[in-house]
Amino acid sequence: MSRTIDAVVSPTQTNTIPADISGQMLDLDEDDDLEVFSKDSTLADGNMFNASMQTSPGSMVNQCKFEEDEEGDSKDIFITVDNPESHVTAIETFITYRVLTKTTRSEFDNSEYEVRRRYQDFLWLKGKLEEAHSTLIVHPLPEKFVVKGMVERFNGDFIATRRKALHKFLNRIADHPILSCSEDFKVFLSAQAWELTTYKKQGPGFLSRMGETVRAVANSVRGVKNRPEEFTAIQEYVEDFSNKISCLDKVTQRIVKEQKEYLEELKEYGPTYTLWSGSEEELAEQLKGVAGCIERCCKETEEQVGHLSDTLVPVLHEYVLCAETLKAVLRRRDNIQAEFEAKNETLATKKVDRDAESSDLGFVWGSLLGKNPEEARHQRQERLDGEIEELKEEIDKLEDRVEWANNALKGDWGRWQRSMRGDLKSAFFSTAEKNVDYYEKCLAVWETFLLSQRTEPSEETDRDNTP
Repeated sequence: MSRTIDAVVSPTQTNTIPADISGQMLDLDEDDDLEVFSKDSTLADGNMFNASMQTSPGSMVNQCKFEEDEEGDSKDIFITVDNPESHVTAIETFITYRVLTKTTRSEFDNSEYEVRRRYQDFLWLKGKLEEAHSTLIVHPLPEKFVVKGMVERFNGDFIATRRKALHKFLNRIADHPILSCSEDFKVFLSAQAWELTTYKKQGPGFLSRMGETVRAVANSVRGVKNRPEEFTAIQEYVEDFSNKISCLDKVTQRIVKEQKEYLEELKEYGPTYTLWSGSEEELAEQLKGVAGCIERCCKETEEQVGHLSDTLVPVLHEYVLCAETLKAVLRRRDNIQAEFEAKNETLATKKVDRDAESSDLGFVWGSLLGKNPEEARHQRQERLDGEIEELKEEIDKLEDRVEWANNALKGDWGRWQRSMRGDLKSAFFSTAEKNVDYYEKCLAVWETFLLSQRTEPSEETDRDNTP
């Protein structure tokens, strides 16, 4: 395990950031409990229909193959989040999810665990990981679902989406060489509900957390004077990435909304032709044929919209949240460096004060106060020497902390980029393949209709000659 950790935070591990990333950028929400759940909502996932037509065998997309994850064989912890259940108490209604874990790690007492967790437990785990590893990138949780001005129940789609996001969240932690070794993560996976509640109470008190918050705010206000260029480049990349992924996320969600509206209109469109065929005997065959084509295209459109909602939209929005997570990680790194710089400034001030005590000015002030000047000077110098030694020790520790934070972020930055590019590439390929499949099937439907309406010349002549 130590070898893996060293590899991640090794100071020699660097990642080159292109000077011009605009050409390489990919133009591109999940949840604290509202604690409201519809008791009669359906949680089962189901397909609306089966595809009725085959994709063209000549499709180039069908020939695309994805490389398998080379790290898959070394995976030693497997987690599944499933089986959401509603729980009703006197003051709230909330949802829990079953978390199944299978592992071969020696630090676990058993090889399999089954526990139930609510969203607040996932939120606690994320907070503990960020607290212990401030410059490692912890992937985001689904956003908090807020209903303003109305009472609304969780539906099956919402719960299914949240469950998938929580499943992905835990497995990303399990795949991380450092985060997966966290004691908090182990307790989350293995402890029963009452044990987890007891464990949570062992954390730092309110005043301690408040002190950390105040210190972080002070460092943030003070700012960093000498940020390394590589982290400035990362910050610029993240800002650019955030703008592009947010734009693409909004446009994609708008497209999905419009396609759903189109689908509803399409469902009303076909029956109109069917009704019309009842009053147009000469056009009845053609009208019914068009109605059938619309019905089949309607089914394909429904599947295509569902695929877009399940495949592309969640990935894009996950990385919108990831961009905000990255900004927070960079701020925490800056805060650590700002504290280090502030301590150095304080040390320099203390040294100046100590030197001033050796001057005639210190002698004069001691005489005015009626003290033995030499004794007073000696006491002040001893006090300053002690403060300076304490500051040096703090600075040494902060210097180590800054170095660890920088190396940890650099290692995780490369890991995050590989993960991001792989996820987006997979989502784009899958979306492209589905689009090709959708348009080929719709094209085949209408081509079949046209072929059915063609008549041979001899048949047309006989029809014309019929008295």
